[in-house]
Amino acid sequence: MNSYRRQYLFGGLFVAFAIYQAVVGDLLEFSLYGAAGLAFILNATTFEPRLLAYKKPLVITTWILMIATGILFLYLLQFKYL
Repeated sequence: MNSYRRQYLFGGLFVAFAIYQAVVGDLLEFSLYGAAGLAFILNATTFEPRLLAYKKPLVITTWILMIATGILFLYLLQFKYL
C-alpha cells in the first residue's frame, strides 16, 4: 500500500468516526474529526495526476483545514477535558 492510499484510508477512518460522533450528538468532536479527515483526503488528492491543474487551491484548502483542526483540538482540550 503506497502512502497516498494510506492517506485516503486515514481520512476515511476519521470521517467515519466523525459520522459516529454526529450520531452520538457530540458536534464539537464531529467537527474536529471531520476537518482532520477532509485534510487527509484533500492532501492525498494533491498528488493525483488528473488534478494537477487544481493543485494550488487544493493545497491552500488542505492547509486551512489543518489549521482549523489544530484550533479545534486546542479548543476541545481547553473547554471539554481540562
